[in-house]
Amino acid sequence: MADPIPDPPSDHPTGPAASVARADREAVVLAGHRGDLVTVVDALAASEPPVRAAALGALVRIAARAPIDPDVVPDALARALADPDPTVRRRAAAEVARWAATCSEPTGAEAARSEPTGAAPTPVVDGLLGRLSDDEVDTVTEVAAFACGELALDDRTRPLVVAALDRLARTHADSLCREAAVAALGSIGDPAGLTAVLHGCSDRATVRRRAVLALAAFDDPAATEALRRLVADRDLQVRQSAEELLAIESGETT
Repeated sequence: MADPIPDPPSDHPTGPAASVARADREAVVLAGHRGDLVTVVDALAASEPPVRAAALGALVRIAARAPIDPDVVPDALARALADPDPTVRRRAAAEVARWAATCSEPTGAEAARSEPTGAAPTPVVDGLLGRLSDDEVDTVTEVAAFACGELALDDRTRPLVVAALDRLARTHADSLCREAAVAALGSIGDPAGLTAVLHGCSDRATVRRRAVLALAAFDDPAATEALRRLVADRDLQVRQSAEELLAIESGETT
């Protein structure tokens, strides 16, 4: 799945207060590039949502470049996922995905030890699950679903996440949310997610395009049968993806 799109412009009023908030936001972004952890952490509690959102990105940037207390980032992300402002919640979900990618690519001494990356902390997973609820803003739900597919999950959290994504893929009114859920289920690859992915194969074209690719994660006759049906799909991209995956499955390509 493509990286989530940037946060939309804020609806907060313009004027002197907005100019101050913009300057504060720029200072936080710069602090992130400079590795100024104190400034960034302080900004997590700023009164203006754009500043809090910028602080999340700056914090993840710092953590990717230098060793810091391992609890700082997950604690900040978990709190931000419950922020009263939806733009901050959406940014938090996007930063969870970016942080997860950073965690999965150890560098330096950590890479030399070849130690496996641990599962995502429970508060972060629980925070994302809260953003998949029916009363959430659709744009937040979409990015939260995407982030779920990027996390390393343990035996406790995986069934919870798969069940939530299953419900989202089947029932959410917004097709972007269904699409993100289907893609995440394919990324996770848990057998319990196959039924929802198969359901997505009968959804609108954009969802079917994600669903056909997600089928590659499942070693199941039902997935193969769905691919065979999808080679006759009315959407060209769906047909091409199904044909390519069947060719790979049959060993016709290398």
